[in-house]
Formats: sequence, structure tokens, C-alpha cells
Amino acid sequence: MFRDGARKSLWQSEVKKYEGFLARGHRYDVVIVGAGITGISTAYRLQNQGLKCVILEASNIGFGTTGGTTAHLNDFFDTTFEETINKFGLENARLLAEAGKEAMQIFTSNVMKNTIDCDFEHKDAVLFATSEEQVEELEKIFEGAQKVGYQMAYTDSIEYPMGFQKALLIPRQAQFHPLKYIKALAEAFTNAGGTIIDNCIYESHDESDQEVLVHTSQGTVRGGHAVFATHTPPGVNLLHFTTAPYRSYAIAFTLNSEDYPNTLGYDLCNPYHYYRTHIIQGKKMIIAGGEDHKTGHSEDEGACFARLENHCRNYFDINQIQYAWSSQYFEPADGLPSIGVLPSSQGRLFVATGFRGNGMTFGTLSSTILTDLILQRPNRFAKLFDPKRFKPTAGFKSFLKENATVLKDMIGDKINMERINSLLDIEPGKAKVVRYGGQAYAVYSESNGQRHVLKSTCPHAKCEVRWNNAELSWDCPCHGSRFNVNGKMLNGPSTQGLERLE
Repeated sequence: MFRDGARKSLWQSEVKKYEGFLARGHRYDVVIVGAGITGISTAYRLQNQGLKCVILEASNIGFGTTGGTTAHLNDFFDTTFEETINKFGLENARLLAEAGKEAMQIFTSNVMKNTIDCDFEHKDAVLFATSEEQVEELEKIFEGAQKVGYQMAYTDSIEYPMGFQKALLIPRQAQFHPLKYIKALAEAFTNAGGTIIDNCIYESHDESDQEVLVHTSQGTVRGGHAVFATHTPPGVNLLHFTTAPYRSYAIAFTLNSEDYPNTLGYDLCNPYHYYRTHIIQGKKMIIAGGEDHKTGHSEDEGACFARLENHCRNYFDINQIQYAWSSQYFEPADGLPSIGVLPSSQGRLFVATGFRGNGMTFGTLSSTILTDLILQRPNRFAKLFDPKRFKPTAGFKSFLKENATVLKDMIGDKINMERINSLLDIEPGKAKVVRYGGQAYAVYSESNGQRHVLKSTCPHAKCEVRWNNAELSWDCPCHGSRFNVNGKMLNGPSTQGLERLE
């Protein structure tokens, strides 16, 4: 399979190709754009409710974040219950706790019902503080959990070799193999009569009070409703101003001993780190992640891997680094995801975005919320995650900060762009965004001197892209669109690639 970066994740393997075709004149009940955990889970649930569904995927299933996740499944979240109480009130915080439990039940039910062999295991988790400041944060996390009735307790020991001052034990979390899971769920979806079409790129849509026309690289698809399960909605939308793109880094390594932890682990550093153990093809490895930063805002993405590796070597007796990769997620301004009707839609377009670091949980939960909304049934979580809910009181400071950064990037990159006299000035092995002959170009020069020249302006909102030296991609610092060295779109919200010059 392919994924949205040059580096290979430990999950990558061959996936079935769905080389279907768009039946001319056929109308589906629901068109789902995107074949990650959100799209496949939602399509599977809708199809089993009696609706005729099609999944349109720009590349192959698991191409995006699902193929690059570290596959923790939690019913506690990056946004703590205490933070949720302060922003949304106690009752909504209790509802958030219930949402996590619901997601775990849906996932477990999918595995059991379809006999999915995806290395699914329930595991306890530990959340630990390594400084006095972190201890205060940990205590607030515990207090918030107590208020909403969520089970966690202090523990005197952890399986991780870090010195800690205080730690919480959180029972019955889970881990799994994300590609095995979505491959099996996709198979269950097609066996139930659903259709998946690979290499079908969304371009635009038209919505009326009767249907949605989804225009793609393979033609137009008619549907009663459409779901954007693309991690962020394509095109320009209000949600691009209330969420911000971030990248996270992961490595998988073997140890010189058999001292592998059996629990999931999370620290409270900034940026934080997370850990777990998994066996791939008979080889036991620790997966560690962290060093998160806003997309396009690191001068050296390769250094992020180095920092993560150095951090792990400080504590673990590492034998060999087996894999290193990165992935993308979206931070919501107020801390909660947006799952429901797309803002500005007439009611036939749906979206799920802003999952923070809890994409596997919220991607699963989205399936029940979106199914109920499409079938016009009540759902107790719909109001909490309503994409139109944004209020200044809950996330206004974050909203202002992120959008001020976008404006600064948009203007600053254009003003400060380096001017060159010849595209040959780009040395082998280097990449730059430059101004040449009155135009802006993104130029990557391979070590053999071959040059890849692209127009550097992102088609989405006209920001200038920046080079990602770890994944060999051009990343937009404004809203997270990403492109490979030939200009092919890797991540939205852009619906077009970068223009390539021969």
C-alpha cells in the first residue's frame, strides 16, 4: 500500500485494490469521501442499516493518518475532562466520558461480529508526571475524572524506565493493528453490497435540496448525502479556521532485553510522548511517538526524529530502530472534534474532523453519530460535537492565535522569498521555495542533480508551501495541504496538486 509520506510505517503491507468504476446514472444513498477508519467505519454502519453506499478514495485504503497512526484506542482524551468542564460544563464533560465508552464498545463489536484478526488487545494505561509542574497537571486530570465518574487511580509503579514523581493507572484501554482492522471492515462493507473505488480524487460538489453531486477525477457521483471522511474537509470552509494541522512523529524499535512494557504509556512533557508494545511478523517492538509541531513549522523535520530517538535512548536499551515515520492530525480551537453537518451545507453534507491525537477513537465514534444524523434519528452526542457550535468563550484565544499565525505565514513567506538568477542555483540534495523571473517556485534537486520544479502556491488558500525534509514533501503551513515532489496532492484540504513545470 501507499501512504502520505516517503517513510514507511510499520503497518504498511499489501492492501486489496478496489478498482471499481462509477456506474453512469446510478444514485447512491450516501457517498463517503475517504477510506480511513472514519470513512470505512461510517460506510460499514450505514450499509448495514440498509443504505446503498460508495467510498471514494484518492489513493488506497489507509493512505492517510490511519496508515500512520500508533493505534492507541482510548476512552480518555487529549482534551481532559477538567478542561471540558471549564469550557462546556460538567454535564457535557460527563457526556464526553460516555462518548469514549461508546466508541470502545462500537470498535469491540465490529471486531467480534466480523471475527477481525487485528491484534486487538485491552491494555491498562499509565499517565505519569516527571516534574512538579506536571504533578499539578496530573492532579487536575485526576480531579476532572472524579467529577465525571471516570475510573483512574494513583499507582506507585509503572513499567516504563522513566523516573516519575506521580502516576495514574487507567484501566481497560486498547491497542490494535490499524491496517488489519480497516482491511477486514472494508471487506465486510463490500460483502454487504457496498462499493469502494480507489484512485478517485474528489474535485468539487454541488448540493441541492434533493441530492449531492460529487465531481471526481473519474466522473460525477450522485448521492442523497455525502460524508467527508478526509481528516479535514476539502475546499474552503469555516472549519479550516477553527482547526489547525499538526504533525506527530513515531519510531518503532527493538530492545537488547525482553523488558518490554505491557501497558500503554503517556508522559506530560511538552510536546508529550506516548508508548506501547506491538509484535509485527513475530518481532516485538516498542512504538514511541511525540515531538509534535504545527505542519510546515519545523525548520528540520529530520531533527524531530532525532530528538525522539535520543529521548528514547535515554531510557530504553535500544537494539535497533526498525521504523520511523510521521503523520498528520488536526487540533480544534476549543478542544473537541467536529462531527456532523458541514457548516454552510444545506443539510446533506457531513464531516468529521478535529480529532487531536485521538483519531482512532473519534473516527470510530463518528460512524454512529453520522449514521443517526443521516437517518434522522436522535443521537445523544450530536450536539456536543456539532461543527456549528464554535463559541468565543470555549476556544477564542486558540482561534486567534492559530489564525494570526496563518496570516503571518501567508504574507511573510511571500515577502521574504529568496530571489535567484537560475533554477540551477539549487544545489543537489536541497529544496527551496524561490522567486525566479517574477514567479514563485518550489524546487527540489535530487542528489544526482535532477530537479523537480513546481508552482509553490498552494491552490487551497494561496499560501506558499514549505519543504519537509523527512517525508520529502511540500507542506502548506496554513491549513495542512501536502504534496509530493511531483506536485501530487497527499493531504487536503486542497483539491488540486501543485502545477509541475517540465
